[in-house]
Amino acid sequence: MRRRACIAWLLGQAAGQQQWAPSKHGGAPGAAPQRYPPNGGAPGAPPPRYPPNEPPPPQRYPPDAQQPQPYPPDAPRRPPPGYGPGYGPPPGYGVPQQQPPQQQQQQRPPPPPAAPPARQETGPEAVAPDAPPPQTDEEEQDYLSEETHAEMFEHFDKEYFFGELKKLYKRRMLPLELASRFGHFASVPMGPADFDAKPMVLLLGQYSVGKTSFIRSLLGRDFPGIRIGPEPTTDRFLAVMRADDQDRIVPGNALAMRHDKPFAGLQGFGNAFLEKLQGAEVYGCPILDNVTLVDTPGVLSGAKQRLGRDYDFPQVVRWFAERSDMIVVMFDAHKLDISDELKATVDALRPHAQKLRVVLNKADQVTPQQLLRVYGALMWQLGRVVSTPEVVRVHLGSFWDRPLDHRRGSDTALLSRERDDLLDELRNLPKNAVLRRINELSRRARKLKVHCYLIHYLRKQMPQFFGKEEKQQKLLADLPRQFAKCANRYGLTRGDFPDVDDFREALLEIDDLSKFPKLDKSKVTEMDRMFATDIPQLLEKAMAARR
Repeated sequence: MRRRACIAWLLGQAAGQQQWAPSKHGGAPGAAPQRYPPNGGAPGAPPPRYPPNEPPPPQRYPPDAQQPQPYPPDAPRRPPPGYGPGYGPPPGYGVPQQQPPQQQQQQRPPPPPAAPPARQETGPEAVAPDAPPPQTDEEEQDYLSEETHAEMFEHFDKEYFFGELKKLYKRRMLPLELASRFGHFASVPMGPADFDAKPMVLLLGQYSVGKTSFIRSLLGRDFPGIRIGPEPTTDRFLAVMRADDQDRIVPGNALAMRHDKPFAGLQGFGNAFLEKLQGAEVYGCPILDNVTLVDTPGVLSGAKQRLGRDYDFPQVVRWFAERSDMIVVMFDAHKLDISDELKATVDALRPHAQKLRVVLNKADQVTPQQLLRVYGALMWQLGRVVSTPEVVRVHLGSFWDRPLDHRRGSDTALLSRERDDLLDELRNLPKNAVLRRINELSRRARKLKVHCYLIHYLRKQMPQFFGKEEKQQKLLADLPRQFAKCANRYGLTRGDFPDVDDFREALLEIDDLSKFPKLDKSKVTEMDRMFATDIPQLLEKAMAARR
C-alpha cells in the first residue's frame, strides 16, 4: 500500500508541473509565441541572468571593502623553493617568473614631487610649453651648414667619395660604354684623372679681347708661354696648372699621356692638334691650388678660322666645355661683332649654358654713356646667339694688372663690384666640385642610356642574312622617325637624344649595325640604381667618414 501511494503521489506532482510549466516561447503550454518577451527586451534577446523576482546573490566583498592581499606590503616573503634569499636562480634553474603587476607597482619607489609650473613669458622670447628647446649657437650653425651645399661639403671626405665613385663608374657604366661604342658617338670613357682633377675654367672669345691678360691678373705675375699683343698672339690651347717646384712648359703630346692630368681624351684629335696644345706649370700661385685655367686661340672670322687650322676647333671646344666647371666668354667694348665662326662656337656650348659667363672687358676705356650703349648692343647680339629664355649674366670690368682708368669718368665702384662678383664665383668652384661631378656623371648616364637603347633598336631592325647594307641606308635616311619610335617604345626622353646629323655622321663609319652585341638590360637597370641608391648612400658615408 505504501508503495502504491508513493507512485500515485509522484505521478500527480509530474502532471501538475507539466500543466503550469512555461513553454519555450515564455507562455503557457500550447500557447502561441509572444510577440514581445515578457521582460520587455528585444526579440531574440538572451534571458536575464537572474529571475525577475529573485534578488541577485550577495557579493563576495562589499563595494567599499578592500580586497585581502596574499601578503601584506611590508611583510617579508618566503623565497620560492630552489631559490636563494635574494630570489636569484640557482645553477640549472631558469629565469624566475615575473611578479604580478600589483606587486611590482607596490615595490616601485614613489615618484618625485612635481616641479612647479614654469612662469609664462609674454615677451618675444617666450617659448610654448610643447615646443622643442631653443637651439644653441653650435646647433644652429650645423643646421645652416646642412642647408648650404657649399658649406656642407667643406666637411666632406672628397678623397673617399671620389675613390668610391670611380669604382661605381668602372663597375656600372664603363661596360655599357665599351659594348655600345659610346666613345665613338659622344665622348671617350672617363679615366681616374677626370674624377680627381681640379675645377677647370675655359676662356673663349675673339682675338685681342683680353683672355691672356685676364689670366695674368688672376695669377699676379707672368707665366710660361705668355704672349700679349694687339694681334692674334695666342695660337694654341694653353692649360695653366700648379707646379710643385718650378715653372715649366709641357708639350701637348706629353701632357696628353700623363695619367695624373685630365687631358688623355685629347689624343683622339690627332697629332695636328696636339702640336697646338701646351701646359704651363706655374709655381707659387695660390689660385692654381684650386682651379686650372685654359687659354684658347682667338676665334677668327672668315676663311682663316676654317682653313688656317688643321683640327676641328668647335669639336675641341666642345670637349673642353664638357669637362669645364665654368666657361668665360669675353668681349671687347670696342669690338662687339659676333662672327659666324664665333656663333658656331657658342652653339657648341648650348648643352652647357648653366656654366656660361659673359665678360665685357675694357669697360673703363669708354665713357658711361658709351658703356650704356655698348651694353645694350651686346645684349642684343647675345639674344641672337644664345637661344635661352633666361637673360645671360654679363660682368662688366677691366681685367688686367693695372688699376682702373678714371680719366673717362667711369664708375670705378660699379666695375670693382662686378669684378669681385666674378672672382667670388671662381673661389667657390672647389666647394661645389662634388655636386658638379655628380651632375655631370648623371648627365652622361642619361645620354648613355639613350644611346644603348637606340643602338639596340636599330640593331633589331637589321636583317639576319641578306640586304643589310640597303636596310642600314634606309635607317640612316629615316633617323628622325626611328628616334621617335625608339623613344615611344622604351619610354625615353626626347631631350636626351643626340643630334640627328651628328649621330648620322658617326653611324656612317659603322659598316654593319648587326655586329653590335645584344644589349643586356639588367646592366641598364644597375646603372639607374647607381644614381637612385648607391650615390646617395655614398654621400652619407663620406659625410660620416669626415665626422
